[in-house]
Amino acid sequence: MKPFGARDHGGGLDAAMARYGGERADWLDLSTGINPHPYPLPRFAPQDWTALPDAAAMAALETAARGFWGVPAGAALLAAPGASALIARIPALMPKGRVRVANRTYNEHAGAFSDAGWQVVRDGAAEARVVVHPNNPTGTYWTATEDGPARGLLVIDESFCDIAPDQSHIGTMATAPGVVILKSLGKFWGLAGARLGFAIGDPAHIASLARMLGPWPVSGPALAIGTAALRDTDWADRTRQRLRADSARLDAVMEARGATLAGGTTLFRLYDVGDAQDWQNRLARGRVWSRAFPYDARWLRLGLPPEDRWDQLEAALP
Repeated sequence: MKPFGARDHGGGLDAAMARYGGERADWLDLSTGINPHPYPLPRFAPQDWTALPDAAAMAALETAARGFWGVPAGAALLAAPGASALIARIPALMPKGRVRVANRTYNEHAGAFSDAGWQVVRDGAAEARVVVHPNNPTGTYWTATEDGPARGLLVIDESFCDIAPDQSHIGTMATAPGVVILKSLGKFWGLAGARLGFAIGDPAHIASLARMLGPWPVSGPALAIGTAALRDTDWADRTRQRLRADSARLDAVMEARGATLAGGTTLFRLYDVGDAQDWQNRLARGRVWSRAFPYDARWLRLGLPPEDRWDQLEAALP
């Protein structure tokens, strides 16, 4: 059973196990698009666990984040306990109105605005707009054009954009009034359990989000992990190369079984498989969990397997 208020997502391996059987160790979870080779955890100091996070540790994380993403001096930056915590609070930045969100995209944005009393629209003028860049699940990149919100708020969710840093809008849009850009350590770095995300942009909006989150929004261990990861540009460069190779390998495996590439990024691939529910069921019998979508019966999304479990995926494919 989903938690109260939960929306449709990848993950949920416990529900798959309840339906199809097996132990957690038996399952290969490819439903989320999280890097299967995560950033190696640093050594923690005892105070990371036992003391309230201090200002120096937060400042070190913010400095590392500004350097890694090239955040302009005029843009504010806020670390938070995951991008989802920010998404849930962003609708409170403005009075309720209309928000423009694409139909086939990450569904927490529309859900958060709707829960807060906003009217969600798919096109036309609106007081706020949300774009996911690159989009999840199609992988398409958004280009800033004249059709943005006429006034108010523009949210650019770049949770998957660290695969292609040259595509980021931080350098060109983070200082614009009303802009909030979201980042996450859960996808590219494979550290979803650390619950660490960032909001970058309009200082007034970032200050409001900081007040909503309250003191000590990020845990001591997450501060240490994030600082180390964002300073390690060599790891990031190597990871981008590996992701390109592994996503091409996944395409070859799937296309050999009759799937057609429909989109995606180097962290996840989207395929047209004809009958996605049938494919998901067959994969699940081989203890491989995939992502099907309620709005398209043909689409199946797969993340990348870790290096030692490609054989399990190939054996489970129909």
